[in-house]
Amino acid sequence: MARIRYRPPRGFRDFTPDIMILRKQLLSKLETVFQRYGFDPIDTPAVEYWETLAGKYGEEAESRLIWRFRDPWSNKDYALRYDLTVPLARFISNHQDLPLPFKRYHIGPVWRHEEPQKGRYREFYQCDADIVGSPYPEADAEIVNLTVDALAVLGFEKGYRVRLNDRRLLRGIYEEELQIENPLPVYRAVDKLDKIGLEGVRRELDKLGLEENKILKIIELLNLRGHPEELISLISRKYQGNKDVESALDHLSQILDLVNTPGFVELDLSLVRGLDYYTGPIVEVVLDKPRIGSVAGGGRYDNLIQLFLGKQMPATGVSVGIERIIDAGLELGIYQLARKTIAKAQVIVLDPAYYKYAWKIANLLRSLGINTRIDLSRAKERTQRKKALRQGIQYLVFIGKKEAESGKVTIYDSATGKRTEVSVDSLSPEMF
Repeated sequence: MARIRYRPPRGFRDFTPDIMILRKQLLSKLETVFQRYGFDPIDTPAVEYWETLAGKYGEEAESRLIWRFRDPWSNKDYALRYDLTVPLARFISNHQDLPLPFKRYHIGPVWRHEEPQKGRYREFYQCDADIVGSPYPEADAEIVNLTVDALAVLGFEKGYRVRLNDRRLLRGIYEEELQIENPLPVYRAVDKLDKIGLEGVRRELDKLGLEENKILKIIELLNLRGHPEELISLISRKYQGNKDVESALDHLSQILDLVNTPGFVELDLSLVRGLDYYTGPIVEVVLDKPRIGSVAGGGRYDNLIQLFLGKQMPATGVSVGIERIIDAGLELGIYQLARKTIAKAQVIVLDPAYYKYAWKIANLLRSLGINTRIDLSRAKERTQRKKALRQGIQYLVFIGKKEAESGKVTIYDSATGKRTEVSVDSLSPEMF
């Protein structure tokens, strides 16, 4: 009988050492950028009460995408966290003694009942940076600058666009100018533009019962994107006297004055961000190639924390999509899965009679901070050596009779082919 091949559920993945080594390297680099900007780490539970998440994301997310379940022992409804923003809002309500503005970063897994496809998984990591307590444009500008720096340290110094818009701008146009009474379903339809195209959005808007003239005006708006200053001037003239539009454009202008790399930024009126809690500037980063969707996104959500805290608390932030960045980086050749192990050195035992001496050397190397392996299978020297080289271990430390009797080791650098014989007392991290 053939053995059953067990797989993880759809949308969930196993990670081999080479992939995990790359992931950890990139997450470490990203964490360094967050810390450079003065953001502090926090963590929250993977599981929240359903009532904590309910009413925060919108109908589609809450009816289809959130992993929700009832605990049979307590008979209470729980949910796996859908993002890291709503848990932050709940966190702030429980820790009101934090100094404001509070700058936090959070790297952790979230779960969504998506249809799995390229760049879209049911379990994935989000890497968030948020500023709580500042309503000012400089907080939003810092989020943009941090995002650009994060992409650079991850290897993306060009080949992407930072799309910028403002929910107040949308509100002023859709609700006041176009007189759309319930704009959220319209925003969700527009948010599908990259997936279904203009004609798909047109059909979605038609299903919502919008008049043809309003649909045509929305389609016209979706084509407005490009140089921020030129568009701001155009929109300002077109909607002069609209307070929401004027407020949004003033805020966006102040952000642009503080952005370090304005050449990456474009104003894009097709950007709406699908979640209901956004209230002001919104941002999204897309790569020129491959077409994999946004690799970072966020914005201002000044009313979300109020739902938990009972008082107004401005906030803004971004989520860097590390999963899509890794997928894109591998496809573009920016990343390589060259490292198969984190071990830097392998102690090669030439003669089993001197295994205790070899064990001592392995422990010494570890005490010097060198990631070291030693044979645990009693394999022959040739097998040990071939396995180490196949794993990409750079330094082979040979131990045999000569080394044990002289108190020395022989170090072979597989990258240069250099072989060095040194005394145990002179071993140092600089040799590796």
